[in-house]
Amino acid sequence: MASKSLASCIFCKIIKGEIPSFKLIETDLSYSFLDVGPIAIGHSMVIPKYHAAKMHELPDEYLADALPIAKKIALAQGAENYNILQNNGALAHQVVQHVHFHVIPKPNEEEGLIVGWPAKEVPKEELQKVYEELKGKL
Repeated sequence: MASKSLASCIFCKIIKGEIPSFKLIETDLSYSFLDVGPIAIGHSMVIPKYHAAKMHELPDEYLADALPIAKKIALAQGAENYNILQNNGALAHQVVQHVHFHVIPKPNEEEGLIVGWPAKEVPKEELQKVYEELKGKL
């Protein structure tokens, strides 16, 4: 399996063991560990062993490996409510430029991820236009 890493990337350094971590699950394609700056107890990370900044740059086999690991971690956390978060790009709140999935328990209103969802009303004609454009590209 091809792998790609970046010497200056903190997640690549964690994968290589150059930076210690609280490793949870490791496969040939993925590495998971406790987040050292958690927003809830048990907040964990799943990272592919392939350096790509954004999800669309990551080979599919790494994506296929990551989510079952996130599922196992979520089950082990035991939280009835949780978030799986993956951001792409600085505007989308990505801090480390290496694809990663947060597994964040949501035990109560105060702990875990807090999200605002500014939904917009879009006219049906505009939705139809967006639908046709996206469908045409798929």
